[in-house]
Amino acid sequence: MNNTLLLIDGSSYLYRAFHAMPDLRNKEGEPTGALYGFINMIRRIRTDYPTVSHLACVFDAKGKTFREDLYPEYKANRTSMPEDLVKQIPVIHEALRALGWPVIAIEGVEADDVIGSLGTQAAAQGIKTIISTGDKDLAQLVNDHVQLVNTMTAEVLDHQGVVSKFGVSPEKIVDYLALVGDSVDNVPGVEKCGPKTAVKWLSEFGSLDAIIANAASIKGVVGENLRKALPNFPLTRDLLTVRTNLSSLPALDALQLGKEDDASLKAIYERYGFRTWLRELTGDEKAIPKGDIRIQTTNPAPSLGSSDAAYETVLSEEALERWISIIEASSLTSFDTETTSLHEMQAQLVGMSFCVEPGIACYIPLAHRYAGMPEQLPFDTVLARLKPWLQDANKPKVLQHAKYDMHVLANHGITLRGVVHDTMLSGYVLESHRSSSLESLAERWLGRKGISFEEVCGKGAHQICFDQVSVQRATEYSAEDADMTLQVHQQLLPKIMQEEGL
Repeated sequence: MNNTLLLIDGSSYLYRAFHAMPDLRNKEGEPTGALYGFINMIRRIRTDYPTVSHLACVFDAKGKTFREDLYPEYKANRTSMPEDLVKQIPVIHEALRALGWPVIAIEGVEADDVIGSLGTQAAAQGIKTIISTGDKDLAQLVNDHVQLVNTMTAEVLDHQGVVSKFGVSPEKIVDYLALVGDSVDNVPGVEKCGPKTAVKWLSEFGSLDAIIANAASIKGVVGENLRKALPNFPLTRDLLTVRTNLSSLPALDALQLGKEDDASLKAIYERYGFRTWLRELTGDEKAIPKGDIRIQTTNPAPSLGSSDAAYETVLSEEALERWISIIEASSLTSFDTETTSLHEMQAQLVGMSFCVEPGIACYIPLAHRYAGMPEQLPFDTVLARLKPWLQDANKPKVLQHAKYDMHVLANHGITLRGVVHDTMLSGYVLESHRSSSLESLAERWLGRKGISFEEVCGKGAHQICFDQVSVQRATEYSAEDADMTLQVHQQLLPKIMQEEGL
């Protein structure tokens, strides 16, 4: 892959690594989980892209950016970065440099803007850019020279990939986001304008400017909301646009992998107790594979199968209140959402499942739509009752692919807090050469696959939307997912703890 620039969205990686790992600490009590996870993810991506000619890891710098100056409420709904993560950032930068990686953070702008500008510079020199990120905003940068890759899900977004995921081409992503808003960054859109409406308007009119010009002709409540939002569009579009023309950036020739600083790496590995990597570095590897942590999974722990489980469908207020009391009292709860789409921007919430102990789980149907379905509890009532628990940072939660569920809930004005573990991230950090899907993790660690999505919804031309799945079948599927997530977590956690002796 000569003539290729690999850019890592370091800020995205930070949170992934932090939530992937338990509360690991060295013998001095310093937090080490994010550092350990970050290094392992970086080592893995180097094996995935061994021959790129240029690379860098880009982070958000400390302090305000121009977007906060433009709009003080920008990202105001976000909680502050966990202190244990803040403490690990300097040593993560130090470790990256010791591994030979250029590290970039520019004050006053976001990592996205640095990435966009470097990609533009690279394209001007005939260099292809691969951006490793999970950030949807960067889809606007995709073109013939730039593509996105999400290493967690193996998703690659080229032009067609963006169209398939969002329903619009990369050059219309900013217009699309301006219409639907970005609840994660607290950027307002048009009230009640979801992804389907945004795609419909952009398909019909061609651009946000054309939609604005024809706003008077759009009928209904959403048309009224569009006209109310007209004064906001210039600011919204400005906030959402990734800058591609920053100056004072490092020259591309400087963005090359340097020689590893073995002395610095040795000091880091010794201080933070990373014994496996220390043995590799000093030559005493003892058959430990490079770039990955040694995980023994030949004898999966016995798990409680769905046939032995007690899965409840919550259809009454009494059952809802009972389960709220259960999760309030639980020391750790596994949580999952069921929606109408794999793409969080288009997904509509259909139901939620919770598990507090292996085999003890429930499913709360919210928006199933088919003939003969049982009466479901009011959508808004259920969310209002669950919102305090979902937003309570002191109620520990474990999820599989937490970022997706965070986006789905954010679309309903809920900021999910208290996520202490993400099994998808943990699985990736520990076994980055293998799939970290729940099905794969459960097969390796629990000795079972569980019910597949295709078994529930079908596939191909005969696939139905999840809101058409019977409530009974949805309970079997979703509650089992929450159950398996909790059980996988219970297997991964001790492996993580014992591997480095932390």
